[in-house]
Amino acid sequence: MFQQSGLDVGAQQKNIILDKMDKMGHEQVLFYRDKKTGLKAIIAIHDTKMGPSLGGVRMWNYKNEMEAVEDVLRLSRGMTYKAAISGLQLGGGKAVIIGDAKTEKSEALLRKFGEFVDSLNGKYITAEDVNMSPKDMKYIKMETNHVTGTDVALGGSGDPSPVTAYGVYMGMKASAMYRWGSDSLEGKTILVQGIGHVGEYLVEHLTNEKANILINDINEERLKEVSEKYDAEIISGDSIFDLPMDIYAPCALGATLNSDSIIRLKCEIVAGAANNQLADEELHANQLKDRGIIYAPDFLINAGGLINVYSEIKGFSREQALEETKNIYNTTLEILNKAEKDGVTTNQAAISIAQEILDV
Repeated sequence: MFQQSGLDVGAQQKNIILDKMDKMGHEQVLFYRDKKTGLKAIIAIHDTKMGPSLGGVRMWNYKNEMEAVEDVLRLSRGMTYKAAISGLQLGGGKAVIIGDAKTEKSEALLRKFGEFVDSLNGKYITAEDVNMSPKDMKYIKMETNHVTGTDVALGGSGDPSPVTAYGVYMGMKASAMYRWGSDSLEGKTILVQGIGHVGEYLVEHLTNEKANILINDINEERLKEVSEKYDAEIISGDSIFDLPMDIYAPCALGATLNSDSIIRLKCEIVAGAANNQLADEELHANQLKDRGIIYAPDFLINAGGLINVYSEIKGFSREQALEETKNIYNTTLEILNKAEKDGVTTNQAAISIAQEILDV
């Protein structure tokens, strides 16, 4: 189902979107615009067989509406796989707000987005994502109860970033065990690209393991702050792809694994928090496999945040959420072994396991 309210989507674009929805298996995509607040938002619901769709809302200054559509479609499908492979009774959904979060985000805009979410009567539950915070969820919650990740003071579970980072850390350690026969990261050179909330928590785990940490981000001030706090070495620009390292951890936006970067990569493992790391899922998963680089599927190892907000819905504690997230270690090993046994990419192995769960 394709629905729009206020956003200008032409007939040709509509046909393209419907075709993409059909190929990717989406149930519903909704567009909304409010001129008074400046809200331009898209909600994509991929699959609700296992339960209501849940996925964060990100605010990003997309080049155009079709770029936003492509992002929300891929992200929402990833949430379906993430929930299924983590054994959660949830479906996959995602939302994007088109705009500059630094200059256009406001209480009024977020509350209007909350009204948009509420109009779906619980079919989609929102949470924080890129350029969103627990404070923003508070404004959204003023208009809908279908929101998670709010402040603890409001009965929520707070920032899911620590749990997301812990899951990535578990996936990274499992990948190390598979490749080197030991999950110790001491002395390993690990580059963390993107040091937002999740990236910094990951750096903290790696520091505690005495890894050799390199960091990269477009925010120079943030780089300096994290570098001084954790004694991490700053690497500028895309020279990261030419440096010898043991593990590359993409924790910013997606598509950093592409035909240009993969051929330059000098690492043995890719394990990071970013969604949609593969620019082309089939092509670039195979390129990594051909180069002998282990890829820990993003929708598996970054599932900690989803587990955290699911725990909020179920009334579990943060400690219980962390304990559930710890199992990402075992699932990662299972998928890496399945990929080797079946002669497929790790991404294919992970998707096949998730799809089996969905098809039951």
